[in-house]
Amino acid sequence: MKITEILTKETIHLNLSGSTKPEVIDQLVDVLERAGKLADAKEFKAGILKREEQSTTGIGEGIAIPHAKTKAVKTASIAFGKSVNGVDYDSLDGQPAHLFFMIAAPEGANNTHLEALARLSSILMKNEVREALLNANTERDVLNIIDQYDQEEEGDEETMSGEKKFIVAVTACPTGIAHTYMAADSLKAKAAELGVDIKVETRGSGGAKNVLTPAEIEKAVAVIVAADTNVETDRFSGKHVIETKVADGIRKPKELIERALKQDAPIFKGSGNASSTSSDQKGQGVGATIYKHLMSGVSNMLPFVVGGGILIAISFMFGYNAFNPEDPSYHPIAEALMTIGGGSGAFGFIVPILAAFIAMSIADRPGFAAGAVGGLLANSGGAGFLGGIIAGFLAGYIVVGLKKVLTSLPSSLEGIKTILLYPLLGIAITGFAMIYIVNGPVGALNTGITNWLSGLGTGNAVLLGLVLGLMMAFDMGGPINKAAYVFGTGLLANGVYEPMAAVMAAGMVPPLGIAIATTFFGKKFTKQDREAGKVNYIMGLSFITEGAIPFAAADPLRVIPSLMAGSAVAGALTMMFGIGLRAPHGGLFVVPLVEGGWFMYLIAIVAGAIVSGVILGLVKKPVQE
Repeated sequence: MKITEILTKETIHLNLSGSTKPEVIDQLVDVLERAGKLADAKEFKAGILKREEQSTTGIGEGIAIPHAKTKAVKTASIAFGKSVNGVDYDSLDGQPAHLFFMIAAPEGANNTHLEALARLSSILMKNEVREALLNANTERDVLNIIDQYDQEEEGDEETMSGEKKFIVAVTACPTGIAHTYMAADSLKAKAAELGVDIKVETRGSGGAKNVLTPAEIEKAVAVIVAADTNVETDRFSGKHVIETKVADGIRKPKELIERALKQDAPIFKGSGNASSTSSDQKGQGVGATIYKHLMSGVSNMLPFVVGGGILIAISFMFGYNAFNPEDPSYHPIAEALMTIGGGSGAFGFIVPILAAFIAMSIADRPGFAAGAVGGLLANSGGAGFLGGIIAGFLAGYIVVGLKKVLTSLPSSLEGIKTILLYPLLGIAITGFAMIYIVNGPVGALNTGITNWLSGLGTGNAVLLGLVLGLMMAFDMGGPINKAAYVFGTGLLANGVYEPMAAVMAAGMVPPLGIAIATTFFGKKFTKQDREAGKVNYIMGLSFITEGAIPFAAADPLRVIPSLMAGSAVAGALTMMFGIGLRAPHGGLFVVPLVEGGWFMYLIAIVAGAIVSGVILGLVKKPVQE
């Protein structure tokens, strides 16, 4: 779509009379209303003012781009206004604004509209465009100037040359219409001027574009995140990350790039739970790709599991049946806690959220709705957690297939894909597949697994706990650790709580074992190791297994087997004691909420930590300071 399809003669005002920011906004809103672009001018103006409260849209260089995305807009449009005398618009450079582009985007704005708006933002970064617009005398002059520079690009992918220093960046603003792309173009232009290679990922209303790949992030000397909204940053763990406002990406590109080249920023440490949002899977194996998508679902599901599980556990403090109005121990607070945390509250979202974000990781935003509905059907159809995983992958790849099939549609129908065809066909196909193909056999399998785990004898339960313990300590936050963790959290929704207790106990042991070894076998560790060991007491009690990783990396042949032994003991003991846990995180803080005896749970954790600490202390060789 050409910009001049949404910027027309009817929405151009060459002689703004307003002398203040509110007056100019009123005039431009009036222009759009008279042109029939707004359903509710008052509501649209409120959206404009709300965006101005977040940060000024006066970007400097005499330009202001007020914008809003709201249901008060009938059709995507742009109003252009010019003030010869200039207006104090609270611009970033403190100078008067002369050129005003008010962008009105409807809530269901399709990608073609958003891409046109993004190109306008990029065009305005050119000095010659701004000068020509200042000298325009007629509406036709304005349209001709925009048309001259409006070139639709087939792709915006940049590659690493390997010859210059390379940095990566992400830009994003709350509405994702203007500032996102202006910041990206400003950074790219300045990088070219400085002789620096750069790749910029833009996260606008139309989704992520030019997405950074793991290889590019690894290659970069630093990362610039110029954003006024949340950006997935765990993928930048271990890199120097500069986090700043999107406005700085527009106004201070040289300063940001020079800071990046000097690595003048702290090294970012991620949480270890979230996965990269990169959709580029080149160079990744099938297993790594599946793991990435699965972890995207799990990381977004966990807040519901954690919050809901702890609320349910707290409700049991009033009595195990205190939530039931017909039970003598009934308490209204217990009932409220169970309602909020249980199946009609937080726990009811677990499987749909899991499936939705797996599908979104595969197919970006168009996959979300199909995944959520597929997960909901899995939940209601008895397929549970396993069915939710299948629904997520199924929905994601169905939408990917739809994208390929629908590429042959005429360009005039491009806009209806995202808002109509993808959700309609994606939800329908996924839904039919779940109801008639997946739910039956997976539901039976799910029931079988639940019954088997519930009926485990002591010997088999201990063996399961031992295996889960070994997995938790093997790579401490890696794929095998996460597989055990997902196994435990998945069973929570099925009412099986013992494996989760074993997983958490085993996950607490490695850092606690390190702490014990460095405390009681001090001659086997350097002074620096002993200091780091003290921190591991806190990390272990908080269920942060990754605290042991530096020690394991430095001496894997001695450290990893020692930690696996202790974790296996802890996992086996919790299963032998019949301990159950509804909360999948929290460490020491949720120990009072376990089922089956919190004291015995502590015994299992302490026993495992002592086993790991003693074995490690014995097998390590003395060090000389």
